[in-house]
Amino acid sequence: MSLVDLEISRRTFFTAGAATMAAAGLLPRAAHAATDGTPWYRQGAIETTFGVCDMCPWRCGIVVSSVNGEVRKIDGNPADPKSRGMLCARGQGGVSFMNDPDRLQAPMMRSGKRGEGSFEEVSWEQALDFIADKLLEIKERSGPEALAIFGHTSGEYWFTDHFSQAWGTPNAAKPSSSLCLSPREEAAQLTLGMGVGGHEPVDWDGLRCLTLIGSHIGEDTRNTVMQDFADMWGDGGKVIVVDPRFSSVATKADHWLPIKPGTDTALLLAWLNVLVTEELYDADYVRGWTTGFDRLAAHVADKSPAWAASITDLSEGQIIETARVMAERKPQSVIMPGRHVTWYGNDTQRLRATYLVNALLGAYGRRGGMYFNKAPYLEEYPHPPYAVAGSAGGCSAGAAETSDELPLGPSGKARADGARETFLRGATALQELIDPMITGDPYRIEGLIVYGTNLLNSVPNKPRTREALAALDLVVAIDVLPQEHVAWADVVLPESTYLERYDTLWSVSHKTPYIAMREPAVAPMYQTRPAWWMARELGLRVGLDAYFGWETIEEYLDRELRSVGSSLDEMRANDGIIIQNGKPYLEDYDGASPFHTPSEKIELFSQQLADAGFDPIPEYESTPEPPRGFYRLLYGRHPVHTFAKTQNTPALNERYPTNEVWINAQAAASEGIRDGQEVWLENQDGARSGPIAVKATERIRSDAVFMPHGFGQNAPGLTRAHGKGASDTELQTDYALDPISGGAGMRINFVKIVTEV
Repeated sequence: MSLVDLEISRRTFFTAGAATMAAAGLLPRAAHAATDGTPWYRQGAIETTFGVCDMCPWRCGIVVSSVNGEVRKIDGNPADPKSRGMLCARGQGGVSFMNDPDRLQAPMMRSGKRGEGSFEEVSWEQALDFIADKLLEIKERSGPEALAIFGHTSGEYWFTDHFSQAWGTPNAAKPSSSLCLSPREEAAQLTLGMGVGGHEPVDWDGLRCLTLIGSHIGEDTRNTVMQDFADMWGDGGKVIVVDPRFSSVATKADHWLPIKPGTDTALLLAWLNVLVTEELYDADYVRGWTTGFDRLAAHVADKSPAWAASITDLSEGQIIETARVMAERKPQSVIMPGRHVTWYGNDTQRLRATYLVNALLGAYGRRGGMYFNKAPYLEEYPHPPYAVAGSAGGCSAGAAETSDELPLGPSGKARADGARETFLRGATALQELIDPMITGDPYRIEGLIVYGTNLLNSVPNKPRTREALAALDLVVAIDVLPQEHVAWADVVLPESTYLERYDTLWSVSHKTPYIAMREPAVAPMYQTRPAWWMARELGLRVGLDAYFGWETIEEYLDRELRSVGSSLDEMRANDGIIIQNGKPYLEDYDGASPFHTPSEKIELFSQQLADAGFDPIPEYESTPEPPRGFYRLLYGRHPVHTFAKTQNTPALNERYPTNEVWINAQAAASEGIRDGQEVWLENQDGARSGPIAVKATERIRSDAVFMPHGFGQNAPGLTRAHGKGASDTELQTDYALDPISGGAGMRINFVKIVTEV
């Protein structure tokens, strides 16, 4: 059977029913009512379950209403500190995502060549036995480190953390690190001695000035942030937006700075210059809680607004005025750390400069500034010591950061991503594990498990990724949908959606640390299974019984909850949430330092970087200019879609089925291109993607174009998303490796507009 030919079976079609088809966007809304007109909420008893949304990484708490075994409604959980009873469009699309008729329905094994998408349906026993045998062969031949595991979305824990460490491979990686957050987290560790965490700790209550650099509130649709921003803005808070594009949030700004792409660090250094030379910084705070101020002051003495203006294409007056606006409202004034910050390969230093501005404003640990995240207390399920200490996205990063030696696998091999050689520190860099699959340097990665990662629509240099997939001895794809990379798998394992499964407890570092549960609202559709079940069944087959010593997931979760005096039943009785006490402000530490740096202060001058041969205070580094006739390729989110995950979801696809490319109106006119015209984009290496409609607008600089990410997918099994729009990933044939954090700077690619194919 080919992915192209996958269809809903007759049995599945009739089991799904009219209500499911309506939720999928295939029938009118009236189908939710019974034939006699009875609305869904009167067709039977309403069963309420609690969960965590998985339609984006923000993971808001949800309340799910089901009738007769079918999910009918999803609401935000009022008890959840993130959702507060509200959901965004993506969250409301969860029922449609679950009922997408293109879902993978049964385990499959490859019947043709890799990449063809030809598969035969098999039993779970056949699929898991095959994978286990191949893993044991690889381990016997080359050691456990020859397996790589990539994971994204909340179920990733079972593979990138638990299974990988039990198996003994340090080569587990998450795109949320090196393709997104690593520069932000490593800069924070170097400066503050703590990471930012999943929830940017802006203390919105009392915030009087918010500065955004490349952050698109309202377009990246983080539910809590949109709520908080609306309240802050409605209360008269000042907003400064730095962006080459007049984004949605820029329309709410008091100051929009249309900066030249790649020059943000120059602006930040000039702001530091104004704060120092005009003595606008919080002197008492700097004296008490920072180290290295004199060196910083000397460093930025010549980084004047006039100097930065010549680099950034901003006026000297704009730079001075916005620095003063920030300072006038200190310490209730912050630059919010961005989320996707892998831009130009010098991103860790740009984020360092961001944190230095916040430090001079006295923001950290101050009410209305930046609070301190605290993780909730929760004991891990007991098991033997892992073969590899730490985890792919968080703990192992910490282990790598604080030790001169990287964690080693049982065969004595460190992770294969080049850490300590091509970059200094940080979580495993996913994109750097591709080459070892091809070259065998420093050793060959022979097997790959891909969990929930849209590999060919997230990792730059797609031709290289395809070459790697073809070279591997084993490729396992675990997913809900037949994404593009699934066609390259040897074995495909269909996962249950977040509405159909238990999962790990969601332990959230927050101003009020909390624990949230996810329980199934309905039974899994088709022959799908949850990640915890797959990992356990595979673990038992490869001799990891000691790491999977429970029979049911309820037993596992109850064991963890006993450490905080609770249980699954008690969590359900308390609306699925356990809230603990935090220590968000400096005043909560009784004079002790919350900063876990060597000096126990905010390190404006980083001796750690100096010792490693890097600039201890950020310097501005220029980035390459677009070649003649080309534009810098910028990309971002759309409020309806998450990454490359939801473009096929019927209800969301209906609202935004394809992307468009923003081009400056005057630039478009000079090229003879009209608004709405379909064009192709071709990058500096000749890679093309499209067709894509032009949005000719004054809302973007003339040296750049912008497109929403996640479209232009080449996956025939996705009947709505296949071939719609253009792919920014297809056009990212190059990236710049951040030498400190291992982040992949992807905004170094350029495109020209092609009107004829």
